[in-house]
Amino acid sequence: MAVVADVIVVGGGVVGLTTAVTLAERGLRVRVWSRDPAGATTSAVAGALWWPYRIEPAARVGDWSLETLAVYEELAGTPEETGVRRVAGLHGGERFAALGAWAAGLKDAVEVPEGLRVTLPLLDMPVHLEWLERRLVAAGGAVERRAVTGFAEAAAVSPVVVNCTGLGARELVPDARVRPVRGQLVAVENPGIEEWYTEADPASAATTYFFPQPGRLVLGGTAEADDPRTEPDPDTAREIVARCARIRPEIAEARVLDHRVGLRPAREAGVRIEPESLPGGGLLVHNYGHGGAGVTVAWGCARAAAALVG
Repeated sequence: MAVVADVIVVGGGVVGLTTAVTLAERGLRVRVWSRDPAGATTSAVAGALWWPYRIEPAARVGDWSLETLAVYEELAGTPEETGVRRVAGLHGGERFAALGAWAAGLKDAVEVPEGLRVTLPLLDMPVHLEWLERRLVAAGGAVERRAVTGFAEAAAVSPVVVNCTGLGARELVPDARVRPVRGQLVAVENPGIEEWYTEADPASAATTYFFPQPGRLVLGGTAEADDPRTEPDPDTAREIVARCARIRPEIAEARVLDHRVGLRPAREAGVRIEPESLPGGGLLVHNYGHGGAGVTVAWGCARAAAALVG
């Protein structure tokens, strides 16, 4: 079979598309193979506030996160195009002392009695994913809707394959350490809230957050490990609204627009970025296991994976 690309990236979420853009802008012929359109991926459901949340290994996450933060701060200059805005908010109960060394890279974070006030990138994911696809095409790349049952399919038409399959890596690699962490969201009409809010207990499956996105206020959430359900649960939705309304009472009366569920691709051993040889001499580069922070580390991880491609 003829070679059709220098690199095939398997997976079309934020990690896959960002990796593909990084490679294409280095002059490689890149194709993305994705079973689903970008708007139907887990990335499209993400609340998408930049913050290293539920992701390991801690020793590398800080650098990946800050590298990505720098990119988003540039993209926030054209929010209508990129979907990236800088928005102020509060991490309830958070303290600098509980964060890693990466927190020194936050420009305007201030501790207050209620937590940590800071302005951070907040991404409108449907817009951002479409922008990534356009940027990839502008760099000479392409996105193809194609379900993959094994990396040998891609290796047959490309010398390099990059695995950005997220939760799909559990079966494709296979890697039993990849686990779903269910996140449920509720989108409501925004009653006039301009700042985001989060309060998360790592030991609890229930979190509280709201993010003002264009045309809606996104409420969350849950972090239910090993729960593969993709249908919204009505009781969970009511609990989410009630938790958010305890912070901002006007949320209780906001009209519900939509319910969404996404399965975060967590990995017990943390993010995996490493090369592997394929039968026949091909190169497989893994870039998966980003848990609840794929948006936060996308550019840092993309560059780390691209360095392995050469």
